[in-house]
Amino acid sequence: MPPSPDDTGRSKLDPQIEKLIGSPQDRLRLLQALLGAPACRQLGIYPLPEGFKLSVVIPVFNEKQWIRELVGRVQAVPIPKEILIVDDCSTDGTPDILRELAGDTIRVFFQERNQGKGAALREGFRHVTGNVVLVQDADLEYDPAEYPRLIQPIIENRADVVYGSRFIGESHRVLYFWHYVANRALTALSNFFTNLNLTDMETCYKVFRREVLAELQLKSNRFGFEPEITAKIAKKRQPAWRVYEIPISYSGRTYEEGKKIGLKDAFVALYCVIRFWLMD
Repeated sequence: MPPSPDDTGRSKLDPQIEKLIGSPQDRLRLLQALLGAPACRQLGIYPLPEGFKLSVVIPVFNEKQWIRELVGRVQAVPIPKEILIVDDCSTDGTPDILRELAGDTIRVFFQERNQGKGAALREGFRHVTGNVVLVQDADLEYDPAEYPRLIQPIIENRADVVYGSRFIGESHRVLYFWHYVANRALTALSNFFTNLNLTDMETCYKVFRREVLAELQLKSNRFGFEPEITAKIAKKRQPAWRVYEIPISYSGRTYEEGKKIGLKDAFVALYCVIRFWLMD
């Protein structure tokens, strides 16, 4: 028989459960006892190194509708973290919301003029202090609940860079066929030049050891950031950086819901794939 709720709707067992799992270490031990350590690893349940901190960098442009909820979802992830938000000269009221959200663990930076995603990320990267850096878009297309699995290969010293792929096995919202074709074509062209076997070069979710970013000189201001950083990661030698892909879910937006990337950006990305491999 299930435990009966009290007048507030909470189970009478809650205090006992809370006592059992009073700390992250206690929760981990309980889950490992119930599920086994191998199953926990597969689910992204594992111990973090002492003193670990994740830096989440969020470039923002006109995301008044979503930014508050997105930041709440990021904060809810049970990983020690700092959140760095870079507003790219929004005009829809987003800056006012960001000023409200700013605090001890949320730092907000304002660009003086609109420059694009790449420029906003460079500004954010300059201020990170965490061991691992993760890029998060400001909408709700990507789910922060997947952070534990995304950083796991780095925590376990199997990777230096992790890409979250929308095309290898997780659920996704069904949307634009030609966007899918363009993404796969750009990824294939990038792979041709870099000799990597990525399935989703254009993904938002890119995760790095902080030392990786410290060695990169990034230049792209807009969506050329994706092929540029991929090319420069692939060029690293002696030793090469280890790159992993992790399957992620994806809830894409329509243009009516605020999607910004378009055909022009696809041609810019095509140019950047070739430019940053051959000339930079």
